[in-house]
Amino acid sequence: MMQLPASVRRVPEHTAEHINQAIRRETLGNIAHYANRTADIDRRLEELDREWDIERTLETNASSLALIGLGLGTFVDKRWYILPAAVAAFLLQHGLQGWCPPVPVLRRMGFRTRHEIDVEKYALKILRGDFKDISTDVQDKEKLLKAVEL
Repeated sequence: MMQLPASVRRVPEHTAEHINQAIRRETLGNIAHYANRTADIDRRLEELDREWDIERTLETNASSLALIGLGLGTFVDKRWYILPAAVAAFLLQHGLQGWCPPVPVLRRMGFRTRHEIDVEKYALKILRGDFKDISTDVQDKEKLLKAVEL
């Protein structure tokens, strides 16, 4: 039986290591920058909430291309129906393996996975002090949940 990569690792596993390292360096640089500017962390967290991860970008681009292909197939030439079929196949491949033709391009452009974005968010929350008053006591579960909510 074919072993599929874990969701959190599937895109980085299919990305060139120098690109993964560049993304990591940028994240570390962001964390270092805000370590000295804790008053600006709230604004950065809002920016991270709006950042499109690679999945959202792929889904949006794929659905756009599929709709264009359907329109062209309907109104121009039936051979255009191959476009939504190819897009669907690539999207399935990405869902299973974490790779499809646009992934290397998007990663070079700096698109991060949701996990990579969340790592920066957690680091900033630690710098802001969101976890300092959290205990492992079950009674503090609401505080704990609030601290880790993204």
